[in-house]
Amino acid sequence: MPEEILQTHKLLDRCEKALAERYTVHKLHEAADKEALIKSVAGKIRAVAGGNVDGALMDKLPKLEIIANFGVGYDSIDTKAAKQRNIRVTNTPNVLNDAVAELTLGLMIGLARRIPQGDQFVRQGKWPKQSFPLLTELNGKTVGILGLGRIGKEIATRCQAMKMRVVYHGRSRQHDEPYIFYDKLIDMARDSDWLVIIAPGGKGTEKIVSRQVLEALGPEGFIVNVARGTLIDEAAMLELLQSKKLGGAALDVFEKEPQVPEGFFALDNVVLSPHQGSATHQTRNKMGDLVVANIVAHFAGEPLLSAVV
Repeated sequence: MPEEILQTHKLLDRCEKALAERYTVHKLHEAADKEALIKSVAGKIRAVAGGNVDGALMDKLPKLEIIANFGVGYDSIDTKAAKQRNIRVTNTPNVLNDAVAELTLGLMIGLARRIPQGDQFVRQGKWPKQSFPLLTELNGKTVGILGLGRIGKEIATRCQAMKMRVVYHGRSRQHDEPYIFYDKLIDMARDSDWLVIIAPGGKGTEKIVSRQVLEALGPEGFIVNVARGTLIDEAAMLELLQSKKLGGAALDVFEKEPQVPEGFFALDNVVLSPHQGSATHQTRNKMGDLVVANIVAHFAGEPLLSAVV
């Protein structure tokens, strides 16, 4: 008999098909009575595909051995609780590095040159009547990267190709990296023209980009967030953007997405994106393949491909 697994949210069709070909899949997100479903399969579930798993759900699945998260960020999984219960956790790193880095540079160029606003300027027939304003370029500017991990390094490489100076802040200095390290985020913000956020989410980084950091970036500074909305004091950022005490923002993530504060909609110094950092066919298919591969490896007694716990 095939192993039985619990799927906690919608996955790509290709991923769901691959899981269904190998296992008996119980879809929690489609259940009319989720508690009843959990109770009916509790003693059979050895794996979870997807995120949104807390300690309470783990306790309801006494035979759970692995949680294969769909995504590089795993802040929706209580990894501390998983470790205490000897449950393995995997994520999907590396396969989305290029996609997120590409979007980051796209957001930066879009904000610097106001590409979305320029599109509307033409569409609304304003061009024959007036000139579009002069703006700014990336070359020659300093970009501070918060979180020089796998994706952060890809962003840094692309920023260098745009003739930008790269500096970074993180938990510790990476001695094999050529970029200048700042041990204080506020100092890096003060010295940077651009601040790119690509650090992990979770309680340890909540509102790490505080009002003080945003004020240090200043009226000529731009911020880009492709990590998690919780890393920035969103209310302070909106206020500073409205008062022009912060130059601009390009945001792919928000604190309570998909709900976005309406105050952002009226601003011409922002570019807004619907959390599409990894949203390409190539990347999402690779992410789904890695979810399946980790579960297959676990049941085969082989090393996990991308374990975080």
